[in-house]
Amino acid sequence: MGMVIGIDASRNRSGGAKAHLLGILRDGDPRAHGIETVHVWAYRSLADFLPDMPWLVKHTPPELEQSLLRQLWWQFRRLPQEARRLGCQILLNTDAGSICRFRPAVVMSRDMLSYEPGEIQRYGVSKARLRLIALRHVQNASLRFADGAIFLTRHAASVIQRHTGPLRNVRIIPHGVSDVFKAVTPRRNAPADASRPIEILYVSNAAMYKHQWHVVRATGLLRARGHNVTLRLVGGGTGPAKRRLDAEIARTDPGGAFVTALDFAPAANLPGELANADLFVFASSCENMPNTLVEAMASGLPIACARRGPMPEVLADGGVYFDPEIPETIADAVERLIRDGDLRQACATRARTLAEQYSWARCGRETWAFLQDTFKGHRTA
Repeated sequence: MGMVIGIDASRNRSGGAKAHLLGILRDGDPRAHGIETVHVWAYRSLADFLPDMPWLVKHTPPELEQSLLRQLWWQFRRLPQEARRLGCQILLNTDAGSICRFRPAVVMSRDMLSYEPGEIQRYGVSKARLRLIALRHVQNASLRFADGAIFLTRHAASVIQRHTGPLRNVRIIPHGVSDVFKAVTPRRNAPADASRPIEILYVSNAAMYKHQWHVVRATGLLRARGHNVTLRLVGGGTGPAKRRLDAEIARTDPGGAFVTALDFAPAANLPGELANADLFVFASSCENMPNTLVEAMASGLPIACARRGPMPEVLADGGVYFDPEIPETIADAVERLIRDGDLRQACATRARTLAEQYSWARCGRETWAFLQDTFKGHRTA
């Protein structure tokens, strides 16, 4: 008889978390690691999104369609009982905010915002800040309780363990990137004396750590330096960050001549956005592993990137770096790419090569192997 594994996906609400779960289930083969059955608990729309596999059993408890309090009560009280009844030998919690106390368990860490130094202060005295502080305490407890922890980058593992203390069983398993991005052919390579607009693309929702307003300001500086550039922001957003972004657009481009801000775009639209861009900018100061950066790398775009968090670990020498909180440095980095065709091509080629290491097949293979290793270690302890 093979192993029986459970996956708690009840808190997988973000696009990145959904893509991660889909990737390891669709492209990773648990049977190659002696796993016979995988039980996954998810809310109905996520369960419908997941592939139908002969070894995969989907569970959709009604509590997961109800209030957050009811969801947490189910996770704490009912999930351990259900996992034991179904013979699960180890549980993968895909969110480090889990309060489930089933053992043995592996916890996947995806959230850096409550850990990265300085980021939480951006929220002032607010409910959002209090929520992040509470979340950090819950995640610390979950990671310390678990028999294994999965981090997406070395940076995340290092920063978070400053708060949790050294964890006993850690594995770095980066997520993958869809092959549709690797198939993208960028439309053009911007010349230094472009007579047409050079399109800069930034894909991300507006958030305090994403710094879109600084990118808008940098675009204005580039135009003042004589560069015919436009900026396309894709991702939408709400709240203080979106208001700050809108205010900066109104100041820098009051006539709407060169900045376009679009709402949230479905994942299916992103390859087309990347194919139609000349340059990609990524100005976040806090990430666990940046999805849209890796997608731009796989697409072969020249990239100007924030020198913060795990970005230098992921992009390495495949881009030009800047300080995301100083518009002048953003403008300088983009200007280097505009003026130097050899640099543009070298960065695009190198980034695409680096992106080859990020596949869902590898991610799934390493995840199943870690679950198997952790179970064996727990059994012999």
